[in-house]
Amino acid sequence: MGASVGHDPDAGRGGRRRRRRRARPMSEINVTPFVDVMLVLLIIFMVSAPLLTVGVPVDLPETAAEALPGESEEPLTVTLTEAGEILIQATAVPETELLERLRAISEEREGDRVFLRADGGIPYSRVVQVMGALSSGGFPNIGLVTDTDGPTFDGEGR
Repeated sequence: MGASVGHDPDAGRGGRRRRRRRARPMSEINVTPFVDVMLVLLIIFMVSAPLLTVGVPVDLPETAAEALPGESEEPLTVTLTEAGEILIQATAVPETELLERLRAISEEREGDRVFLRADGGIPYSRVVQVMGALSSGGFPNIGLVTDTDGPTFDGEGR
C-alpha cells in the first residue's frame, strides 16, 4: 500500500495560483476639497463686497477714454469762459436763452448728465447760478470738469 505523494508547487498557497493585480488608475475626482475652497471664496467675497462700495457718489471728470458701450450719446458740455460767455458744446448762448435751450436739449436727449467747465477766475456765485440753471433745465446730474495735478491740502503739489 504505498501511495506516492507527488510534490505540488501550489500546495501551500491554497491550491490556486494567484496573480498579482495591477492597481487600476482611479477615474473618480474627489470634489470635496474643491467645494471647500469654493465655499471659503464665496464667504470672502460676500464679506468684502459691501466694503468696496463708496459711500459718497462722485462724478469723475471727463477723460480721453472712449465711451462705454452703453453710452450712445455724446456727453453734453457747458462752458463758462473767463469773459463770462456761456457755451453749450461749442456754441455761444446768451444768458437770456440758456434755460430755454437747455429744456429743448433735455427733451431730445436720453440722459440727464451734463459736464460743467468753468474758468478758475469766475466767481463761485456765477458758477452756482449756472448750475441752478442746468438743474432747472432738466440736467440734475452735473459733473464738474477740472484739471489734474493741482495743489493738495498739505500745500505740496504732485
